[in-house]
Amino acid sequence: MRFEARPNSWEFETEAFVTPTGFREYDARWWFGHPASDTPPQINLYGIQALGKGLGTLIHELGKRPHIVTGHDFRGYSLSVKQALEVGLMEAGITVHDIGLALSPMAYFAQFHLDVDCVAMVTASHNSNGWTGVKMGVQRPLTFGPEEMSRLKEIVLNDEGQARSGGGYVRETGVSEAFKADVAKGASIKRKLKVVAACGNGTAGAFAPDVLRALGAEVIEMDCELDHTFPHYNPNPEDMKMLHALAAKVKETGADVGLAFDGDGDRCGVVDDTGEEIFADKVGLMLARDLSAEYPDATFVVDVKSTGLYAIDPVLKANGATTDYYKTGHSYIKRRSNDLKALAGFEKSGHYFLQPPIGRGYDDALVSARCILEMLDRNPEKSMSDLKNDLPVSYGSPTMSPACADELKYGVVEKIVAAFEGKQAAQEPVAGRAITDVNTVNGVRFTLEGGAWGLVRASSNTPNLVVVVESPDSKDDARAVFAAIKAELAAHPEVGAFDQEF
Repeated sequence: MRFEARPNSWEFETEAFVTPTGFREYDARWWFGHPASDTPPQINLYGIQALGKGLGTLIHELGKRPHIVTGHDFRGYSLSVKQALEVGLMEAGITVHDIGLALSPMAYFAQFHLDVDCVAMVTASHNSNGWTGVKMGVQRPLTFGPEEMSRLKEIVLNDEGQARSGGGYVRETGVSEAFKADVAKGASIKRKLKVVAACGNGTAGAFAPDVLRALGAEVIEMDCELDHTFPHYNPNPEDMKMLHALAAKVKETGADVGLAFDGDGDRCGVVDDTGEEIFADKVGLMLARDLSAEYPDATFVVDVKSTGLYAIDPVLKANGATTDYYKTGHSYIKRRSNDLKALAGFEKSGHYFLQPPIGRGYDDALVSARCILEMLDRNPEKSMSDLKNDLPVSYGSPTMSPACADELKYGVVEKIVAAFEGKQAAQEPVAGRAITDVNTVNGVRFTLEGGAWGLVRASSNTPNLVVVVESPDSKDDARAVFAAIKAELAAHPEVGAFDQEF
């Protein structure tokens, strides 16, 4: 297995080439190459085929039925990547059920619709053109976590993939129609709602407008034509360029809400009727308020980067709701929501996991959109901005990322965890208050008297730490919490200069 090869060479065209860095904590993602870029590819098609053979081998190793759903997003090379993956899967004795051009949640839906346990969705999500990747799972509605990804990496890089007979190919038709009908099934939205649907010319453009109309909304399409060059912006609901364009369209058209869908349709960004962007954790809180009124005593799961308002919100308390803060990462929140039988999981990046009876537990931007429209329908006298303004006020920082080498960052975080645990045990005040809770599920998130909190964790994907703070009292108080973290980081020379302010 080659880890380096030069494009336009004999080796690149004849041997499997896979760089180890593409195997992430819960999915796989590589730079496949782009004509406008000088960056060398990190994988070739034979490498993708080796990945498929390795995945098929792992499916057998885990004792799963040797059938798998495959789909691909709308990029100029995704079909060829998927077909190379399918060749490897079939070589490993797996029957492939190819649903064609798809959203990630459509592939997850197909696992239920076709009664197939395993899935491999070829997508680079919101990444720029030139990237490719695969989201995988063998237990619906879950996707791989670190244990499965580590074993898959080992099989592929050590060339442990095993050829077996019995592989096959089935081209499944009609799944997209069934998927769209399933999302809209049972909808009874009576309120007349005007919705701007922004799709960034990505795959969601083939699905979102149809589903929103089936839900009863008046839809204003924005960049919904499929164009894999992404001529305006990458379809990424965390990208301010996309959100600013959506905000302008909402104000221009007088829409009730603007919805931004990412490249593979599993995340949904929101702009209110005034044209103001609402961060995803606050949208999650709005939905938790609405859903907990319909389903009393509900449990919600959120990632440790999310607002602390979930823990102190009076409406959630009145509805008997409880919130569990867990590891950042869509695979982690999905799994935790499933394990706790939570009503929903919300990740700050915009992955929402609506559990039965609302959804099937996987992240689906169209199900999220449906819940937002149903929330507006249940509150006919209130606008999206009214519902946002009903939330308690909080003052939070952006996500800050001081540099720390990959090989050092986890050790540094362990020391920082120990430091804040020690402060709590010694009743040592931080920013003038006692620590009331220390959550160490993903780095350290410490909460102070009154609800202010700070987070320090290691980034999953880059040589950085992640720092976030929030206060329900004032921006100055949030800065005081930040100053306490900054002082602690200064004691660790492995952490780069950290001059960021907010």
